[in-house]
Amino acid sequence: EMGFPAFPYDPYSIQTDFMKFLYQSLERGGISMLESPTGTGKTLSVICSALQWLVDKKNLENAVGNESEKLEKADQDGDDPDWMRNFVPNKEINIARRNASVSKRNNGFYSKDKEAKCRAEFISKEKEKASGDEELINREETGNGADRDVLDVGEFLLEDYDSEEEKCAKSKRKSVGGDDDFSSEEDGDGFELEEEDTGTKVYFCSRTHSQLAQFMKELRKTRFSDELKIASLGSRKIFCINEGVLKLRALAHINEKCLELQKHRTNKDRAAKAKASSCGCPMLSKRKVEEFVDEVTRVQAMDIEDIVHIGRSLGSCPYYGSRRMMRSADLVVLPYQSLLSKSSRESLGLRLKDSIVIIDEAHNLADALINMYDAKISLPQLKKLRSHLEQYSQRFSNLLGPGNRRYIQILKILVQAFIRTLCEDMEVPGERGSPSRFVMSINEFLFALNIDNINLIKLSQYMKESHIIYKASFFMYVTGYGDKLAASEEEAPTVGDCKEDSDDETAITGFRAFASILSSLTNNNSAGKVIISRPHETSNGLEEGYIKYVMLTGEKIFSEITDQAHAVILVGGTLQPIEETRERLFPSIELNQLRFFSCNHIIPPENILPIAVKNGPSGKCLDFSYKMRSSSTMIGELGLLLCNLVSVVPEGMVVFFSSFDYENQVYTSWQKSGILSRIMKKKKVFREPRKSTDIEAVLKKYKETIDSCHSGAIILAVVGGKISEGINFSDGAGRCIVMVGLPYSSPSDIELIERVKHIEGVEMKACTKKFDHSIDIECEEVDQDTGFHMLRSCRGRGRDYYENLCMKAVNQCIGRAIRHVKDYAAILLVDGRYCCDERSSSRSGHPTEKLPQWIRQQLVATSSNYGQVQKLVQQFFRSH
Repeated sequence: EMGFPAFPYDPYSIQTDFMKFLYQSLERGGISMLESPTGTGKTLSVICSALQWLVDKKNLENAVGNESEKLEKADQDGDDPDWMRNFVPNKEINIARRNASVSKRNNGFYSKDKEAKCRAEFISKEKEKASGDEELINREETGNGADRDVLDVGEFLLEDYDSEEEKCAKSKRKSVGGDDDFSSEEDGDGFELEEEDTGTKVYFCSRTHSQLAQFMKELRKTRFSDELKIASLGSRKIFCINEGVLKLRALAHINEKCLELQKHRTNKDRAAKAKASSCGCPMLSKRKVEEFVDEVTRVQAMDIEDIVHIGRSLGSCPYYGSRRMMRSADLVVLPYQSLLSKSSRESLGLRLKDSIVIIDEAHNLADALINMYDAKISLPQLKKLRSHLEQYSQRFSNLLGPGNRRYIQILKILVQAFIRTLCEDMEVPGERGSPSRFVMSINEFLFALNIDNINLIKLSQYMKESHIIYKASFFMYVTGYGDKLAASEEEAPTVGDCKEDSDDETAITGFRAFASILSSLTNNNSAGKVIISRPHETSNGLEEGYIKYVMLTGEKIFSEITDQAHAVILVGGTLQPIEETRERLFPSIELNQLRFFSCNHIIPPENILPIAVKNGPSGKCLDFSYKMRSSSTMIGELGLLLCNLVSVVPEGMVVFFSSFDYENQVYTSWQKSGILSRIMKKKKVFREPRKSTDIEAVLKKYKETIDSCHSGAIILAVVGGKISEGINFSDGAGRCIVMVGLPYSSPSDIELIERVKHIEGVEMKACTKKFDHSIDIECEEVDQDTGFHMLRSCRGRGRDYYENLCMKAVNQCIGRAIRHVKDYAAILLVDGRYCCDERSSSRSGHPTEKLPQWIRQQLVATSSNYGQVQKLVQQFFRSH
């Protein structure tokens, strides 16, 4: 029977079942989904199963390899004469094998002899550079304000660019390096990564660095932390220890500055690094990185904080040191984005072929993947960008080659076309007036703006390879603050030192946003939609205009991972309904073909009390649908229900509303009616703040109140907010969870409606416009009524997706309460629709069928008598 000896405790039966299913899924390959409620030891089960499979596979491969070698040797011994076996080439083969063995013992890095030789060569080269660059450094140190513009003009100028010449494009690629390829000699980092391939790897990724740290903590409980080579990857913002770079704060600026320092490492004198920030990063040298690797490999599996601490103590870059270790690692731990982004995978050198990809917290996967490829630029950004390009081209028009002048002119034409589209006075052919928001396909957008004749692929390539974003942004930064800098005795800022007053105000932000939009417009026409939102008045004031590209499906992007990997495993505490994830990431796989495992909770059944509440204390049927939820009757009935509950529920309660606006409406109504004061006689009331930065302080007070006050507290939270996604309410913090209504997403959410339409496979013919080229344009103004109309017309997969999205949100909220084996809580689903026997509006069944198995099996559907609910809750807490 299959065993998992690395599991540090006696596993529960559900943990054993989980590990067996995962092991078999890895054997089989393909896509599998495993759901295990939080508090059931999910992470430890993943580690012990997946890494046991990896070890077993490697042992089997070694055994087969040894057997083949024996047979080969026996065959050679039998057929070849002694003089042939002792011939020199054979000795060379043996030497190569010994060297390979030494390489493996040294974790795939340089042997001592090779290390010493490389160090000597490195020092020699540095001395040559120091001698050759001495005159240049002296010039820079003695330069004054009068001739600074002459000295620094090269920082702003673009190299000659001609996309038609392959050799020129190739040279640009070398200088730019795509992203941050540490193995590239052209980047000037002087490192040569060994191409050791250790065969199958396990890539484990999660959403946040704190979740990855928790994974490493669990890993250290097992023997695998000593047996396997492990690498942790993260962003530069997390790993960087260069204070001069970290002060830039924004991730994009940190990335740019890091690359620029690498580029200048070979061009400046080492001794001047302390004075000139463009002289290279002192933490990035072959010797220091090798010291870092040696130190980290001597210690058990380390989380990011430990890795950064070692980097600081050695003065060695943790970012590139960790990337160096990844090449020979058996297990690679990394955040979502590094895996999901194709450019990041290529830059990092992730080899997914025949490897295992395990994605934790997979309920967020589809959103994370699609949002990564969304692109948006606002009207203020476009206007600034127009000004920046104009000033840059005026200043350097005589110094730029024809290729650069041509492409910059095209950029200006595009920016102006985008601005025209967003201006209120632009006439849309065939339309009376101008709608505030409308949607187009990519092709429709290009034809409408009359820019379909521009090669956007070449233009995007130019923006990437020419450094126009970088050079022009730096020029605007310097000229914008010229007076202030002239008054200072400090050196002029160097490339990449852009100060960040506000992310939305920096020149580089606007350039990057525009580059993202252009790149998005090169996608297939069916992959996404372009949203045009002109400036218009809202309830919160004037909303600025913007153009946004929305990715509708992640199928093509995700297939780049699934097609390479041997197996892709999606793991989460709450994955149901799984149809929602399947529709967005791999719709070609039929639901009955998808391997799915869902286990019960480790808590005993009597520790939860899920109730579907049909009627309130006054006997009125509870209906929190969009049309009914704002009525004084429903708000009052909900208030009375909570007044009854707070008298029998001990410690903490969490009440979830569908939106911040509805929560505010209910709270205001309760204040006026006196219900709020009745609730507060029993429990202090807290509210989830709109700003996520204020969450921690509110939760701290909430939990302190529960610990210090016998009657406890209640917190009003919002579905989709910070509390519903990442906050755990274990023990007294969450003795009762109240889910108010079915939190369907707003029909006025333009992106959601487009996604539903895409999945449903319908195209609404609300209004058809004609633009140039006699192309029919589907251009619908989206509002609440349009969204309702569209949803009512859906009868197939789009409707199912919309409903699954709702129940996925419900499951996330009610899963906040039970966090360990001894925990207990009541869960109230407050809406008559949770109790309906039939549902004519849906072909996918009752909403409670989409609840997690461990809750669905215990669910109590109450009759019209609310007294039954109160009695069940009272008995439940008395028994505990």
